[in-house]
Amino acid sequence: MQRKPGFYLAIFAFCVAVVVIVLGAYTRLVHAGLGCPDWPTCYSHFWVPTTPEEIHHANQNFSATPVQTDKTWPEQIHRIFASSLGVLVIGLLVIAIRNRKTKNQPLKLPAFMLGFVILQGLFGMWTVTLLLWPQVVTADLLGGFTTLSLLCLLAQRLGGFVWMLKKEAWQKVVRLRGLALAGLLAVVMQIALGGWTTSNYAALACPDLPTCHGKWLPAMDFSAGFNVFQHIGPNYLGGQLDNAARTAIHFAHRVGAVVVTLLLLSLIVALWRTGIRECRRMSVVVSLVLLVQLTLGISNVVFGLPLFVAVSHNAVGALLLLIMVTLNHRVLTVQCHSSIEEK
Repeated sequence: MQRKPGFYLAIFAFCVAVVVIVLGAYTRLVHAGLGCPDWPTCYSHFWVPTTPEEIHHANQNFSATPVQTDKTWPEQIHRIFASSLGVLVIGLLVIAIRNRKTKNQPLKLPAFMLGFVILQGLFGMWTVTLLLWPQVVTADLLGGFTTLSLLCLLAQRLGGFVWMLKKEAWQKVVRLRGLALAGLLAVVMQIALGGWTTSNYAALACPDLPTCHGKWLPAMDFSAGFNVFQHIGPNYLGGQLDNAARTAIHFAHRVGAVVVTLLLLSLIVALWRTGIRECRRMSVVVSLVLLVQLTLGISNVVFGLPLFVAVSHNAVGALLLLIMVTLNHRVLTVQCHSSIEEK
């Protein structure tokens, strides 16, 4: 396969995006989202305040949010990697423009990515200036996952990764397009629910399994839990919702996990039954990642949200999304040997 210009830069940008996702999850989970109370500087510094004089000066200027170095460092490092990713995306667009006459060279995708990364930067700013408003925090998380997915897709297009099958196998794969898309959309919705859960500090709203507060249907307030029009104003660090609202969010995330599992199991079986080597490999990969993700989700509840498990749950969720993006790319771009020969 012939790789197009920008392939290796796309791979590098993808790796940086993975770091951004993991750092973002870590920053949220250690409650360091406001580790730097201003933007784009950190306590009016281009770097974090480190000397006693700098910390004293920062505490005077930001008396409501005194310096906590254990939270300042994660937030600032996350910002640096996120900014670096933006520079890399600009580089990808420059390469795409220079090679726009190359056959099948993606141009619209890098252009869209740059616009999206700029929007993502605004979400990062609003996360700080709006004091962790759940709507913005969730949008920021979804934006990060979207950027990661777009870079994955761009790398595959630049790398020329496609399935080339005989006509009979090609027909079987084409029939999977609807189910593969449904699986992708279900995973996206579950990630959105996960983002809403973490931004509203509802990860431990149900402390037991498989019931919640010892009941199959606990007291829940869905109208408050999913009120996306809640006003801006208070500091949302630690959350503002009551137990019934948080329980509703957590319960919805659990139901979403069941729906995703059933849908992906159907997809796994369908992939395996094709008898095609590529499909069966993908079936095994989806099965393993889904099993790990379910195990991590259960462990979060059983062990009380340990940091390593919680960060891993975010990372494996991103991995599951990438696998679904890859699968959808494969079934949409699959080529038939007979059609190639006819040309």
